Amino acid sequence: MSKTSRLHPALKRALTSATPPAHAAARLHPLGVPAIDRTLGGGLAAGHLHELFAGDGADEANTLAAAVMLALCLTRVATPAPAILWLRETAAQRKAGLHGPGLADLGLNPARLILCLLPDTAALLRAGVDALRCAGLGAVVLELGGNPALLDLTASRRLALAAEASGVTPLLVRTRGARPTPSAARTRWQVTAAPSVALAADAPGHPALTLALLRQRGGGAGLDWTVEWNRDAGCFRPAAFPGARLPLSGGGSGPSSDEADGSDDNAGWHIAV
Repeated sequence: MSKTSRLHPALKRALTSATPPAHAAARLHPLGVPAIDRTLGGGLAAGHLHELFAGDGADEANTLAAAVMLALCLTRVATPAPAILWLRETAAQRKAGLHGPGLADLGLNPARLILCLLPDTAALLRAGVDALRCAGLGAVVLELGGNPALLDLTASRRLALAAEASGVTPLLVRTRGARPTPSAARTRWQVTAAPSVALAADAPGHPALTLALLRQRGGGAGLDWTVEWNRDAGCFRPAAFPGARLPLSGGGSGPSSDEADGSDDNAGWHIAV
């Protein structure tokens, strides 16, 4: 893509012609943990910018997973389920590509994800504003590493205004040593890994994270919660107590045979370059 390009015209036409999600009028989406939802005034606000920071380098994968989880929380009541657009730089994809079976194991249907690769920060931010005007999307994940000078308060305001106009929610994922800076985000989170509780027969437990609410515009902050991801319900729940055992029927399902043997890892993913 050239420096002045935004979304590919064909992709933009497809998104702008899509029907807005049926839940567009529901502005607050509960995350599933009562304490978090109370702090947020009822749930995560749709149509507003939210930032996610990795606790440290080892937590980057967890932060990307948290973005998927939040996108699923925002869209779980929509029928039909809207597309989720993921914008990332080509260099990041070359270094560590998104793992299709891993995202599917979180509950994301690969057919819903559109991965758009951009050459640099400027192109990604322009594409983000463009995408947020497409009301048919369920959420837009913008993944950026470090602290690029172009990602300033003005750039975040452009994203926030586009989101408020369309009702589409941007999730700005900050990795590779990114530090919080002034922004127009409604909430700012830090994501760190948490130990999961093994299931029966020492089967791997449900994904567990610690979510720290660093900042909330007009609301409380400075709190953190350790949560588990409930794939079947598409929301979080309070983490099990240390030493607890959950039955296999407690939520989540095993991978399909295709996922188990690692075949066709990227089948169904839509990639726009």
